[in-house]
Amino acid sequence: MQYKDSKRDYLFMFLKGAGMGAADVVPGVSGGTIAFITGIYARFLNAIKSVNLQALSTLRRDGLKATWQHIDGGFLLAVFSGLLISAASLAKVITYLLEAHQTLVWSFFFGLIVASFIYVAKQVSHWSGQNIIACAVGAIIAFAITSLSPAEAQASHWMFFISGAIAICAMILPGISGSFILLLLGMYGHVLSAVNQLEFGLVSLFLLGCIVGLMSFSRLLSWLLAHYQQVTFSLLAGFLLGSLNLLWPWKQVLTTYVNSSGIEKPLSQANILPAQYSTLYGQDPNTLACIALAVAGLALILTIEKISEKY
Repeated sequence: MQYKDSKRDYLFMFLKGAGMGAADVVPGVSGGTIAFITGIYARFLNAIKSVNLQALSTLRRDGLKATWQHIDGGFLLAVFSGLLISAASLAKVITYLLEAHQTLVWSFFFGLIVASFIYVAKQVSHWSGQNIIACAVGAIIAFAITSLSPAEAQASHWMFFISGAIAICAMILPGISGSFILLLLGMYGHVLSAVNQLEFGLVSLFLLGCIVGLMSFSRLLSWLLAHYQQVTFSLLAGFLLGSLNLLWPWKQVLTTYVNSSGIEKPLSQANILPAQYSTLYGQDPNTLACIALAVAGLALILTIEKISEKY
């Protein structure tokens, strides 16, 4: 499919990619959610899927310009430029905020995901029994994944490649966070450290794994959306609903572990009420601020949805 994009279109594609990159840095929020809400999800999957053997054949037969059009190269360049620049620039900021203001950050993203669930659920034209079951299955899967305890892996070179290939599948799924998958694999800290310290070799291995995983998984998602659209939307809505388990702001740390840097980190946590949080930790649970930020997150998604309808 040929697109006639203006310079303004490419600017908005870049900004949408930046939103995806910002979301992918946060454990619990998926870049796929942002892609879906901003209206570029289907085009994103189709563009990735078009990077195939046919593209190589087009390159040999018709040259670079025809190949660029075949893979929707301008779109991919704009989106991935925004995604990579945003993820790299926000890595340190997100790490600091999660350590210093965890309940406030989780509250904001809790609101984002609630609004995202509403948006995706509206794409289901009829909630038949089949679609309700698909939504329930998605919610159960996401809840189970987000209930697992993070690990701490050895930062071997091959693990950067493997973790990239696995995490990217979650990164393009609305509701399942690639960053949280990295946490489960024990690679989140290692990958963030490699990005922050500009270790290009390790980052390149991770990105290569992402490319391999993305090329494979995008084909499956495109096929599902083409043949089972309503069931797929229902499943994705369920993923979003189940992922709220991870983003609940107030948590009680049950067990901890010491990571490779000698820093104690939570291993398993349980969701609790603000009053219980105050009793356990003797701290103000920031209930009103958390609610305000959750509402702000919800309002942000609704605003993005309205803007995306115009662009």
